Amino acid sequence: MASTDAPTETKLWGGRFTGATDPLMELYNASLPYDKKMYAADLEGTRVYTSALEKLGLLTKEELAEIHRGLELIHAEWANGTFVEKPGDEDIHTANERRLGELIGKGIAGKVHTGRSRNDQVATDMRLYVRDELTKTQTQLRALIQVIVNRARSEIEILMPGYTHLQRAQPIRWAHWLSLHATFLANDLKRLEQVIERVNVSPLGSGALAGHPYGIDREYIANELKFDGIIGNSLAAVSDRDFVVETMFWGSLVLNHLAKLSEDLIIYSTAEFGFIKLADAYSTGSSLMPQKKNPDSLELLRGKSGRAFGHLAGFMMSLKATPSTYNKDLQEDKEPLFDNLVTVSHSIQIATGVLSTLKVIPEKMQAALTMDMLATDLADYLVRKGVPFRETHHISGEAVHLAESTNVSGIDQLTLEQYKSIDSRFEEDVFKVFDFEASVERRTAIGGTAKSAVLAQLENLEKIIS
Repeated sequence: MASTDAPTETKLWGGRFTGATDPLMELYNASLPYDKKMYAADLEGTRVYTSALEKLGLLTKEELAEIHRGLELIHAEWANGTFVEKPGDEDIHTANERRLGELIGKGIAGKVHTGRSRNDQVATDMRLYVRDELTKTQTQLRALIQVIVNRARSEIEILMPGYTHLQRAQPIRWAHWLSLHATFLANDLKRLEQVIERVNVSPLGSGALAGHPYGIDREYIANELKFDGIIGNSLAAVSDRDFVVETMFWGSLVLNHLAKLSEDLIIYSTAEFGFIKLADAYSTGSSLMPQKKNPDSLELLRGKSGRAFGHLAGFMMSLKATPSTYNKDLQEDKEPLFDNLVTVSHSIQIATGVLSTLKVIPEKMQAALTMDMLATDLADYLVRKGVPFRETHHISGEAVHLAESTNVSGIDQLTLEQYKSIDSRFEEDVFKVFDFEASVERRTAIGGTAKSAVLAQLENLEKIIS
């Protein structure tokens, strides 16, 4: 792996060095294999930056026109897959500038980097790229929430057990369960809007760290690149990767919510529950057992949440305690960030497909409702007669115990005499308690499982995504 004596002339930083780079170091240092996906952002940044140079008189109108012509040709090559990568193209910036020199001549191409550093250039490229990717994801997340809301509206009559500790607790509407997950995702949507706002500020014109030597118009650059503002400190501009951390944290959190959704659906799809059936498009079979229908889509959604968090934690460790301002450690931002963006986008789309196509089995959900789930309603019955809840809770527990000890099928099967033996305040109307529909309809307060409350939740969700 010994290096040769001659330096590589194509490097943007090559003038200081008289010896070539170790070939392994070339590979270790290169980022083009993964940062070339930012080609459009890099070319757009250069287009606007050179326009700002022309405003300063550092480029003629003719030179600017030639540069922009070359940038368009390079964009077309990347877009149609004909761009030829060459040795020395260590990153997207080097590759694009090298190709620009081949197309319009090195004399003019060599001016595009005037006053600019790869430090502010890469920070700009990343912010442009992340902004655009997050904006696409924003649209996808809205679509997922809309699918959940639509499903909840159409299936609002279906009742199912609600669970705590994975034990049957109280009856709820299936639409209420759907609203639960849509609520988490709606919060993610709000957070995403805030993340995009902090991503969308311009570092360009900060140079390597100390600022621009020719007084370039940074506000013009920011406006042209559709940034909402400017990073006001050049040291911060080139070294800030908080937006990367925030983006990956947001991705980790939304995947965590999709993992929770997936876990519920995996359980509900088992033969033991049988509440739902996944479409074949989102299931796979077993190589050995012909009867199997595995929820691989949901298991992958659940598993990828760990992968996303791992990327976040890894980059946080790379980022911590790096000295001011730019350090090569920061190059470790792109691979985990890009993977996070793709994984989150694909996961949201897969979740949308799963929820659009799964089949609900209402009779299975109904059959899973048991009268012991109305024990709290029994306690509430006495509360309405003026008995303190702490007392009614104990009384209701006695009724459950009596039903179990006398081997009846549920607390609804106890006689009025048996109820009066527990507490004399029970009357004939106690048996009106044992109605699952009535139980859910009593919970009309904001956020509850009554039809009116669920519809209000869905209406609020639609306002959020509109």
